[in-house]
Amino acid sequence: MATLVFVESAEGKIKSTSLEAVAYAHALGAPVTAIAIGTVDQGDLESLGKYGVQKVLHVQDTRLQSGIIQAYSSAISQAMEAENAEILVLANSTLGTPVAARVAVKAGASLATNVVELPDTTAGFVVKRSIYTGKAFAKVELSHAKKVLVLKKNAATLKEVGGAVSITLFAPAFIETDFA
Repeated sequence: MATLVFVESAEGKIKSTSLEAVAYAHALGAPVTAIAIGTVDQGDLESLGKYGVQKVLHVQDTRLQSGIIQAYSSAISQAMEAENAEILVLANSTLGTPVAARVAVKAGASLATNVVELPDTTAGFVVKRSIYTGKAFAKVELSHAKKVLVLKKNAATLKEVGGAVSITLFAPAFIETDFA
């Protein structure tokens, strides 16, 4: 069961919430691949190995600098398919959450937002998510083979686990409507 993590960046630096998403994905126990879109510092991409990422797919396209949701979801969907990823993990953000919804539709995946802890897999795949602005919690079973998990901030603890990472340029096939 491979896991893909979308790592967001701002001004070339990976966001701390994305590092939490990487730590969460690593804790799931499957091989972790990250996808970074746009201009990202090479050192930041290499540092993902410290948190358990084995491979980074880097999408470099000047049209992606402004966070176009449709284009991002298209790239991430194609990466999920190329990597045979069954789980996509993203950080909860103004970009991550709408991208997650679109990817879930494209991939025919179950979607859970505001996830606060690792899934219970003893009887299916059940996640605990925050509801009512954090005043309550709900347990949700994700029944599709593919799953998209949007992680709430501070839901995972960063742990350095060491390891090298390979960085590969990834060139998704965009169509013009991805940028409309």
